[in-house]
Amino acid sequence: MADTSVEIVDSPEEVSGANRIPELRLYSHTTLLYWWPVWVAGYVMALLTWLRGGTIELDQVRQEWFHPDAALGVTYVLILLLVITFTSFRFRGIYSLALALGFSTLVLLVAWLGWWDEIADVIPQLSVHMNMGFYLVFSTALMVLWLLAFFAFDRMTYYRIRPGQMTEERVIGGGERTYDARGMLVEQRGDDFFRHAILGLGSGDLKLTTSGATREEIFIPNATSANRKVKAIQRLVAVEPTV
Repeated sequence: MADTSVEIVDSPEEVSGANRIPELRLYSHTTLLYWWPVWVAGYVMALLTWLRGGTIELDQVRQEWFHPDAALGVTYVLILLLVITFTSFRFRGIYSLALALGFSTLVLLVAWLGWWDEIADVIPQLSVHMNMGFYLVFSTALMVLWLLAFFAFDRMTYYRIRPGQMTEERVIGGGERTYDARGMLVEQRGDDFFRHAILGLGSGDLKLTTSGATREEIFIPNATSANRKVKAIQRLVAVEPTV
């Protein structure tokens, strides 16, 4: 099931030519949403390589711009592996917090003590160096995919919540499904610390339970700014629909 975030917008439609109809839109996002630290870190590594690196001659014609410190490449690989791990698996409750803090402390401690080069010297063949071109190309490609997913592809299907009604709408293909939003229950579950608090910047899992004759549960994992969105949904569903 795709990951999601919530966006609040005001409908341009008006009631009695005066009051705007409040509206909530919930957009489904893939886990690519949480990969922003990878392309951000890539641009930082490219800048450090440009500022403190130098050219290395590969042959008589080609030259590449590298950073002399292996810690740069090792740190980037660790960031990439960390994001892959925490976006692929869920670590519940205190285990997520302990693992995230412990791993981060270890990486920062080793970097601060300057041990990465010594560790790399133990097995020289495994010394990690990436040129500036790699950081720029990989980060740019990942950022473009991230932007396309967030602002285009993930917005093809969404939930629209208005007083008394919630609909599932599709931009391509048309059609919609309607739910009764009166008395709808909203729950927040944010127990994966690294994914929700760090990568998601305050995200959480939401569960919407509709009322009425047909009772349905709609699960929305990884909604951004979950606490604020839950309060907004609660205020909206409490509004009496205008006839």
